[in-house]
Amino acid sequence: MAAHFGRRLRRGAATTAVAAAAVAALSASQAPGVTVDEHGRQTSADATPSPDAAADSATGNSPYYTDLPPLNSPSPSPSASAGPGTPPGATEAGIPATVLDAYKKAEAALREKKPACNLPWQLLAAIGRVESGHARGGRVDADGTTLSPIIGPQLDGNGFALIKDTDNGVYDGNSRYDNAVGPMQFIPSTWAWAGRDGNGDGRKDPDNVYDAALAAGHYLCRNGWDLSDQGDLERAILSYNNSRDYLNTVLRWLEFYRKGTHEIPDGTGPLPSDRSDGGKARPGATSSPSTPGTEPGGKKPEPDKPSGSAPGTEPPTSPGGTPSKPPTSPGGTPSKPPTSPSTPPEAPQTPTDTVDHLENAGTGKLTAMAGRTFGERISARAETEAGTSVAKVRIRFTVLGDTDTTFAGGESVATVATDSSGVAVAPALVAGERTGTVTVRATVVGRPVPGLDFKATVTERAADELERTDDTELTCVPGGEFAEPVVVKATYQGSAAGKVAATAAVLTSGDEPAPAEKGPYFKDADGKAVRTLDGLKTDEDGLLKLPQLYADDTTGTFLLRITTAGGATLTVELTVAAAESSSPSPSPSA
Repeated sequence: MAAHFGRRLRRGAATTAVAAAAVAALSASQAPGVTVDEHGRQTSADATPSPDAAADSATGNSPYYTDLPPLNSPSPSPSASAGPGTPPGATEAGIPATVLDAYKKAEAALREKKPACNLPWQLLAAIGRVESGHARGGRVDADGTTLSPIIGPQLDGNGFALIKDTDNGVYDGNSRYDNAVGPMQFIPSTWAWAGRDGNGDGRKDPDNVYDAALAAGHYLCRNGWDLSDQGDLERAILSYNNSRDYLNTVLRWLEFYRKGTHEIPDGTGPLPSDRSDGGKARPGATSSPSTPGTEPGGKKPEPDKPSGSAPGTEPPTSPGGTPSKPPTSPGGTPSKPPTSPSTPPEAPQTPTDTVDHLENAGTGKLTAMAGRTFGERISARAETEAGTSVAKVRIRFTVLGDTDTTFAGGESVATVATDSSGVAVAPALVAGERTGTVTVRATVVGRPVPGLDFKATVTERAADELERTDDTELTCVPGGEFAEPVVVKATYQGSAAGKVAATAAVLTSGDEPAPAEKGPYFKDADGKAVRTLDGLKTDEDGLLKLPQLYADDTTGTFLLRITTAGGATLTVELTVAAAESSSPSPSPSA
């Protein structure tokens, strides 16, 4: 292992070599502190991400592994293994079997759910390698759950982002601060909305590689990003961990895996060694070998110091090596001694810290027909206790409950930064097929203030007009069948009304039509005559083709009435009459 790690390039030299190419296309709008347009795509006019932006990234900008792949990217055979004669890079190219299966199944699921995203499984592999070394070299059980938890450092603001506990320690065992957890290192607040069930066991477990890989895939495919586009690819990676070095590292592994990889047995993958925070041991079960004598948080206990010295410090010395005099204030009195490194400085107040509540920023009644976009977008304003608007605060909008209503792009969660007037406008809301009331909740990212709920109503699909696609008269002889099936088109406000429920019934003619007991009829699945059809539905183009019509021995004029949801009605006349017999030609006179 040591010889193997010795061949790796160190982070500083390697990232410099690729920085220009990898970062050239980046702009400040790719940081997590961005807004979202009506299509779910991120934009920003502010190049500076908000101080609490880490709370809305996948990992909370936690530390990651900086080991880089070899310069040579081999295409080793599946039998390649570490040992004498192993091709350079063959070990790095191997991915544990269960972990590799999870990456590929996540790609297949996203290919079906979000084909426009073009997610490659190699991207999941690159992120999984950088985040946890493929679940500590594939140390997972048969169901894909890690044999022991993988927990990152607590995000307490001491060298990391400050993210206070959001899950009461359920996932990370920490009820004070959040920690990134699992093979893909999700923080609990992100897992709460991004988590997925990838192995079909009915649970969303961040410690399961199938669940975590699928969640990572959906996370990377949000906002309408197309990962075959270099700009969108880089935006997606930066949203996972907002670091240019992180981006460069993931891109290097992505390119490496694209050139060749193979499956290796679970538990035999190489362990990464270098971490972006200097390689400090993570608390609890970690993905790196624990360092003897470390405290929770990865800090080594300081040796005893003489009385009067701050732990971990020595008296300052002058350039000549003699102890310097204690620094003095302008008044000549000794300055306050430096703060002990073991006491993290108090985090500066951010705009988010000043938010007291959320207010409706003018959102009115929200109603849309199933399958259509709501005409109005939800907007919320962040305010202080005194009612002053707060800009540059991240507002998360979440569609709650068992509904298929989503934001544009198919996601149920969208995060938007407030503008200069303190207002955040959610992406357009698209009604699903399930009718009824939908709740959208606005919350402040990184601030435990009460959420603000918006109610939206989804009504059934409807049509306001029906017309036949041709004007052929509908006639039939007794006991026969009508020559042409009836085809109608439904529209709503001039546009095709697809998937609209409809009924068709044969009625008697006259001033007061009534259900017919004789005359034209349809056939049910058993071939029996029926004169009322329920459960009909127009197709995507608003067309409805009725089943074949037949006639019994009753002659006369009947009516076929078609009615849709929304009240559109069309009545068509049906005629059943005996065929006219041709009269014989008069015989010639004698």
